[in-house]
Amino acid sequence: MRVIYCDAYDLNLGDHVFPSAKYRLTKERLLRDGVIREANIVAPEAASDEDIARVHHPDYLARLKEGKLSYEELLRLEIPYSPEMVRAAWLAAGGSILAGRLAAEDSVAVNLTGGFHHAFPDHGEGFCAIHDVAVAIRKLQHEGTIARAMTVDCDVHQGNGTAAIFQDDRTVFTFSIHQERNYPYSKPPSNIDVNLEDGAGDDEYLAALEQGLDRALREFAPDLIFYLAGADPYREDQLGGLKLSLAGLMERDRMVFAKARAKEIPVAVTFAGGYARSVSDTVRIHANTVKVAGEFAAGQ
Repeated sequence: MRVIYCDAYDLNLGDHVFPSAKYRLTKERLLRDGVIREANIVAPEAASDEDIARVHHPDYLARLKEGKLSYEELLRLEIPYSPEMVRAAWLAAGGSILAGRLAAEDSVAVNLTGGFHHAFPDHGEGFCAIHDVAVAIRKLQHEGTIARAMTVDCDVHQGNGTAAIFQDDRTVFTFSIHQERNYPYSKPPSNIDVNLEDGAGDDEYLAALEQGLDRALREFAPDLIFYLAGADPYREDQLGGLKLSLAGLMERDRMVFAKARAKEIPVAVTFAGGYARSVSDTVRIHANTVKVAGEFAAGQ
């Protein structure tokens, strides 16, 4: 199994609730634990401006690249602006494009960043400047790698940008399972939204996920699944209110991959959110997702 990573994935956020160093720390843990080897790591190229513009408005991209976002736009984005942040956003999109291509070849691939699902065509919000998954889907469709895609979003927050971007598109099916009473407070409808109550734990979550995935895969047959494997349903997450255990999150991952395997659908993985009180927990959750992905790849 191949994973996509480069050191410039770090969003250069400094002391921020979003621990962008998690990407490097997860890579290091995966190597240390023997889950991957250096030979498994593929460096991405940044997405082209043309690729990004298939999703995002040119005027927004110009302001973002030139450092001319308004005060209101920066408030909505909720992360400090820097050229490194912009570079990381373009790289994340390129990494997700590459993950989609490699998954189509190998059954599974992992981008060790991405899942920036709150970005809209004309603005960023909720730590998300560019919607890497949407950019990847549009690029893969444009080049003929896929015709139809599904997003399976298991971040604790609903994928509002994803839902808005693909709301009128019959070639993309959007699935989101999330805490209902949490950010974002305006939630455009996905094709399927599984709205969980505060404090939902492993059993409730897994039952709802299975029911929702079974319905999604009855209604839609994708060529590729983009799995947004958020670490923030974890019970110790600072920005989440669900109560999944580390074991429950690993079972979540296994379920997603098992459902995909049963339908012979390749899976491209992105990390999405994760804000545990201990960064080591977030890193462990992401590393476990990659471990399960590797088991899925080996079992094909």
